[in-house]
Parts: sequence; structure tokens; C-alpha cells
Amino acid sequence: MLALVGARAAWLINDVNSRLQRVQALSGAKSTPGETWLVVGSDSRADGAVVDNTEGARSDSIMLLHRSPGGQASLTSLPRDTYAEIPGYGGNKINAAYSYGGPALLVSTVEQLTGLTVDHYVEVGMGGVSSLVDAVGGVNLCLDYDVDDADSGLVWDTSQGECQDVDGAKALAYSRMRKSDPTGDIGRALRQRAVISAVISKAVSPSTLLNLSQQHLLVNAGTQALTVDENASTFDLGKMLLAFRSASKAGLTGAPPIASLDYEPGGIGAAVLLEDTTAPSFFSKLREGTLTVEDFNQP
Repeated sequence: MLALVGARAAWLINDVNSRLQRVQALSGAKSTPGETWLVVGSDSRADGAVVDNTEGARSDSIMLLHRSPGGQASLTSLPRDTYAEIPGYGGNKINAAYSYGGPALLVSTVEQLTGLTVDHYVEVGMGGVSSLVDAVGGVNLCLDYDVDDADSGLVWDTSQGECQDVDGAKALAYSRMRKSDPTGDIGRALRQRAVISAVISKAVSPSTLLNLSQQHLLVNAGTQALTVDENASTFDLGKMLLAFRSASKAGLTGAPPIASLDYEPGGIGAAVLLEDTTAPSFFSKLREGTLTVEDFNQP
């Protein structure tokens, strides 16, 4: 029996490794202590999950997952309108880096902002959110106010309960909605983390791990939804999931301290300005593994 389980695990690992989509994303910079993943949600419409007139792609969500040498895991959401210096382009909203130079330039921009070298890059397309949620049989999400948002397509009726079981299409709308949220991108980042956390919890549950048909659904959805750096392996993805769960359990998730949500540097519209411009104290604590819940700007 153990031999069969081991053989099954080995087959799954090789299957995932061979089917993952890959992209040149890493900068080759000297490694910094600990391990760092850049997890990006792309707003490209190419996968057909969202149909509108938007062209090209930007990084709709940017999350920095870090495990320090001491073991502390933290998950930092960088609002897509965060003002940052983009190498070769000057000051702009951070998600413009993806538009200008794809994953590689976004990685370099995040590294310059945080002082951390990105070890692995993981990108999820819009359709990936929907397919992953459906692959685990839906997830339970919560929102404490009514929403009828035309841009994201989210309709949320609290008379049906603040917490509801949703399918992939509704989970995608839930994670995209921001114009009907009084906290804008900050609230959206909170919901995006909630969706990912819910998917991970169900993906690693015994009911999923011991169900062969669900394993196939999850592997198929995951390998189609995820694009990773050239060096990432199934083992690296497993470590990422464990770090994500650890950060969520400890409450070490959220945005860095923010000085302004309406910063006008000129020429790029309103941007998010981090405390002391680039939140140096926050990122120093992040690198050292000494963050506390209070260090995050949580709505």
C-alpha cells in the first residue's frame, strides 16, 4: 500500500513539473536570506474569463510571500497603484512595470522596492481563479455589505447570508471588485487573499488529497492556470503553499503602511504612496522576520 501511495505521489510530482507553464522572470540578483515568492494575478483578457475592450495586460494583484531564515512567513499585498521606481522608466504605479516589461521587469521593480531577491515567480490569470475554485468544488467567502457591481459582475445579497458558498465565476467577480468597495484596492487585496486561502485550504484537505478524481481536476486546473519561473518545481510550489498557510494562520497578511491613497506625483493619476515613500522600516522588519500584525495596514 505504501509503495502504491509513493508511486502515485511521484507520478503527480512529475506530471505537474512537466505540464507547468514557464516564463523567464528571475533577475539573477544575488540571493537574500530566506525564501521569497512573488505571486501575481494578471488582468490579461486572453484566457476569455473576462470579456471587455481592455487590451494588453497588467498585474491586477501583487503579493510578496516571504519566509525569513528564522521561519516567520508573511504575505504582503502591494496595491497595484503603489508608487514605485521602475528600472529604466522612473516613478510610476507598480503594475505599469508588468505592462512595460512583463514578469522580469515587475520582479526587478519589486526587488528594488523591498530589498529582497525574488526566488520564485507565480502568475495566475483571471480564468485561473475561476478554474481553481471549481476544481476544489467551490469555496466559502464572506462580505458584510450588499454589492451590485457592473465592472466586476459581483452581485452579493447579504439577505442570503454574509458568508456564502460560491463557484469559480462568482469567486472571480468577488476578487476583482473594487469600485463598490469604500477601501478600493486595499479591500480587493483582502478579498484576493481570502479566495487564495480558501482554495489552498480545500486543496490540501484529506477529502481532496484522497480523492483521485479531484486530484486530476486540481492538477489540470493548476497547470493550466499557473505560469511559474524557469526554475520552479512542484516542491517549490508545495513550500509556497505551506508558507501561505503559515502567514495566514499567524495573521501576518496585509498591505504595508500607507501614507496616502490619493498621491498625485503628476502624469500618472492618483497613486498609493507608502509610508516614508517606500516603507523602509516595514520592509526591514519583513526581511528580518520580525513583523507583527500591527505592522500591516489592514482594513
